[in-house]
Amino acid sequence: MMDRIKSNPRILLINDMAGYGKVALSVMIPVFSHLKYETFNLPTALVSNTLDYGQFDILDTTEYMRNTLSVWKNLSFSFDAVCTGFIVSEKQSALVYEYCKEQRKNGTLVFVDPIMGDDGKRYNGVTDESVMYMRRLCSTADVIVPNITEACFLSGHNVKQSYTETDIETIAEQLHMLGAKAVVITSTNIDGQMFTAVKASPHDSLVLIPYEEITVRFPGTGDIFMSIVVGHYLRSGKLSKSVETAMHCLERIIRSNMNNTDKYKGIPIEQFLEEI
Repeated sequence: MMDRIKSNPRILLINDMAGYGKVALSVMIPVFSHLKYETFNLPTALVSNTLDYGQFDILDTTEYMRNTLSVWKNLSFSFDAVCTGFIVSEKQSALVYEYCKEQRKNGTLVFVDPIMGDDGKRYNGVTDESVMYMRRLCSTADVIVPNITEACFLSGHNVKQSYTETDIETIAEQLHMLGAKAVVITSTNIDGQMFTAVKASPHDSLVLIPYEEITVRFPGTGDIFMSIVVGHYLRSGKLSKSVETAMHCLERIIRSNMNNTDKYKGIPIEQFLEEI
């Protein structure tokens, strides 16, 4: 894979954009820009604010995306890496899948955050068809980064409170069978200890990186984690090391924000870019 990574890669971020709150593109663009990447974006939706507030408005941008990708194709725009996040609909998923499949043939690296649920539950609007389409998108990926709930959805496993190392090994292997070259599974409880699991290829051993769970929730932390992993991996080509770096960075950032009054708006990432 390293022979496909350039020294100053151009990266396309496909995710939603919130007007109020630091999630998705609102945190990913600052992180990649700080890491000196030439950063571009294709919003999957315009969201009034983070969903945690309970009241919000979402504008589906599928037709804009379709037209934009057509214009970019005519202009011969290309990217060294594509990083996908929130997908609004099955129609949009099919569009992103076709684009990533085409780009990958040209040597573009594809990173997929298969956003579908957490804590054993699907997010509102995620259907069986959504899961099926996400499996197909994962087939184009060089690296996928699901949480354990999403990993179970993708692999057809039942979600549990706790897993064994053998369970995680099996789930990771089945995710490889979808076509994903490398797998990172977050929020994994193995016999009472929290881990992030990394399987860098179907032939590599599973690597378990332990961490202490911090009992505070901020929207957008997954997007920050994904950005740091991808940003460091594109530089080093070392997946486990990049994941470990992202975990340590995110822990420091979360601890620095634990006393924030309004946690619903996420972490003010611009104030913590030096941490990454």
